Amino acid sequence: MQRQGPAPVTGGGVPPQPAAADRGEGREAERPGADGESAPKATAADGRPGPARKTGPANSGGETAPVDSARKAGPADSGRETGLVDPGNETGPAGPGRETAPAAPAREERRADGGAAARGRLVAFVRSPDALNLAPLLLAAGLWLWALPGIDFRDMDQFGLLDRFPLVYYAALVVLTGGFVLTLRRAGTVPLWPATYCAAMLVALKAPPAILYDSVRYAWASKHDAIISRLLAQGTVHPGTELSGGMSAYDQWPGFFSLDAALVRAFGVDAAASFINWAPVALGLLTVPVLILVYRTFSDDWRLVWTGVWIFQLANWVGQDYLSPQGFSYLLYLTVFAVVVRHFVLPGSAGALRDRAALDPAAAAVPPPTTTRQRAVAVLFLLPVVATINASHQLTPVMLCASLFALCLTRRYRNLGLLAVTGLTMLVWNLTMGRELFLETLGTLREKAGDLLGNSRPGFAGDPTGPGPELVGSANILMVLALGGLAVAAVLLRRRLVRSALPLLLTAAAPLPAFAVNDYGGEMIFRVYLFGLPGAAFFAAAALVPATGAAGRAASIARRTAAVALPVTLVAMLAGFLPSYYGKEGMHYAPPGETALTRRAFDRAPEGALIVAATGAFADSYYRYDRYERWFFTEQEVDENLRMLQDPAGYLAGGIPAGRPAYVILTPTQGEAVIGEGYLPEGGFARLGAALKASPLFAVVEESRYGLVLRYRPTTTG
Repeated sequence: MQRQGPAPVTGGGVPPQPAAADRGEGREAERPGADGESAPKATAADGRPGPARKTGPANSGGETAPVDSARKAGPADSGRETGLVDPGNETGPAGPGRETAPAAPAREERRADGGAAARGRLVAFVRSPDALNLAPLLLAAGLWLWALPGIDFRDMDQFGLLDRFPLVYYAALVVLTGGFVLTLRRAGTVPLWPATYCAAMLVALKAPPAILYDSVRYAWASKHDAIISRLLAQGTVHPGTELSGGMSAYDQWPGFFSLDAALVRAFGVDAAASFINWAPVALGLLTVPVLILVYRTFSDDWRLVWTGVWIFQLANWVGQDYLSPQGFSYLLYLTVFAVVVRHFVLPGSAGALRDRAALDPAAAAVPPPTTTRQRAVAVLFLLPVVATINASHQLTPVMLCASLFALCLTRRYRNLGLLAVTGLTMLVWNLTMGRELFLETLGTLREKAGDLLGNSRPGFAGDPTGPGPELVGSANILMVLALGGLAVAAVLLRRRLVRSALPLLLTAAAPLPAFAVNDYGGEMIFRVYLFGLPGAAFFAAAALVPATGAAGRAASIARRTAAVALPVTLVAMLAGFLPSYYGKEGMHYAPPGETALTRRAFDRAPEGALIVAATGAFADSYYRYDRYERWFFTEQEVDENLRMLQDPAGYLAGGIPAGRPAYVILTPTQGEAVIGEGYLPEGGFARLGAALKASPLFAVVEESRYGLVLRYRPTTTG
């Protein structure tokens, strides 16, 4: 709208300014500039429209001076914002009709722009691949957290935790598996997502006992807690002191327990029991980066690497990841192996492996060779780790020597000096600190050597009885067959990958000769499986993850088959892991009341008394182990146990030395153990307890739902 006639002049000599609507504020694009052309609309630095600008008073040239309407009025600006003072002609108050645009519309416009930008970023994220990776993770976490309170671990029956896990717990594991498979599509560019899913699955599988249990899980873990407590109390070890039940060995290999005693002091807690249930999670998380180093040495395909790590976690059901010398030394073993395969390559040994055309598309280039001096320095750095392994465990140094010997069969890793140093370190320890047990073991070789069937027999004396233990045994066999079948398939179908990853294949087979030497107390079959697992898991993954870049109809069929076979196989292995790991949980969890009953029984017994129990697989069975003798009378051949059940009281009385005070402890976890390990037939444990209670040779000291304690009365006949 145009005004008619000349503009009137105010008393201050300034023409009155038009109203905001007449000036066309907010429409700068239509207002003429100094040169008579339309001025462009102001924009922000990112290309978005900037805030509206209001015009100040006309200057002497008749131009309109822009003023930022977003600026707050300070003392100097108050006149401009209120119209009381003219900034260009401070002669008095503003004339009539003079107005300024309010700042509120500009702030609202900026707020609207910010909200629109935030919505745009949210929409972009929702449509991004990261959202697709995050959604299953959040869903699984929600289901898992929802399931935790519903796990009825205090009332386990024949199937352990299997029928105590809610359905939403199983759903969370399946969702995690599906999400992991989705992340493999971008594993090469975004490896953080598969890593997150591997960590999440490890926590989901092994953290529930650590979160829920109100006592130490697993009888052997409570045994190690007792060893650590004794070390803290006495401040030293006694390798020459003879203790019953083979407990002297723990003073002869004290490295692991010394470290745990230091952790107890560092954390300021009373005992290792305060953190002992978290050991499977901690050791599992520490193992993952070491496995990645090993697998990346032989493969550039991140899909294969992460699938190998995932399979390793699902196949590691043997239960050696608790707070134990084996779990700790196994981590150190893998660390030494990772350093060797990455930094001990001999010069000129790669040969044709340097030619990428001769390798599998997933194979990695051979690491750069190292000089003799570099390898010698590396041996010096590894020597403390090797010494720690020897100070912590008896079997792991043997397996390490076997693996290094297997590596020497290849040109790449023929490091005889490292093998000699490792073997010499083991021999020195066995002939000094571990001399007694070492000589005793050598004495058994005449009986055990060459007995392949006997040495490969599982730890239980007979066949497990009951549907739960039978399911566990079947799951163990199926898991071994599945893992071995997949690994063999990869060896046969991907021979070019075998050429580059031959060291992994050889070390997977390296533990097998141990079957010809010893049964390791019925544990050898599980230890051979454990030390062969890293290589077996790698090749099992290679069978499920087809090579990238391959062309042709066969490659296309392999990719389509793998798209179905991979998730199905991972879910099947998950289904095998759960009964193998949690199917016998009834013998691994003892309520605090049972632990208290056991300790009261020990406290009643005088020092030097004989503690009699069906098996050592119960909580605090080694409480104050240096003060008492122990006799776990069912840990023998099944035929002998059947004879014992004919007259339990007479059998036990015949085994108690004359004049020795003796107490019998029978607990519910012992009942689960003797059935799960096959020591007694079904119902045998109940018959045992009833017979002892009825015998005049034994007096009931305490009886409750947590167990039965009896005292031997040798002076009574009948």
